[in-house]
Amino acid sequence: MNKIIKIVLIVIGLIAAVLWFSLPSQDDPNAISSGAMNFMFVITYILLAIAVVAALFFGLAKLFTTPGSIKKALFALGGLAIIVAISYGLSSNNAAVVEAMSGRGIETTEGTVKNIGMGLNVFFILTVIAVLLMILPGLKRMFVK
Repeated sequence: MNKIIKIVLIVIGLIAAVLWFSLPSQDDPNAISSGAMNFMFVITYILLAIAVVAALFFGLAKLFTTPGSIKKALFALGGLAIIVAISYGLSSNNAAVVEAMSGRGIETTEGTVKNIGMGLNVFFILTVIAVLLMILPGLKRMFVK
């Protein structure tokens, strides 16, 4: 099986290399509709689909075969839901932003502004949690010797 995968990857790499060298010039206005470009997109979508299916398959297989992992996954999803709820509560539907965007010709609503603010808050909170989870064990090891 491993040899078959290697052969398939080599073939895909060779096809991609041939397509790369057959791409039209970037000055060509019809470059995006060239056959080589379209086939490269098809290869990308196929490889992305394979990666997504493999990640889901092996992730779910590990989730259901490891004892206690479903409970941990549900706790993690619950924690994420709590962070999203807190972030939504912290975000504001700023009317000044809506007016500024409409002044630039971009129509938006207060709900859209609130959702964008929520997404940014989720990102910042998860970033702070990730940094703390990287720093705290190191500090603990430094001082608990």
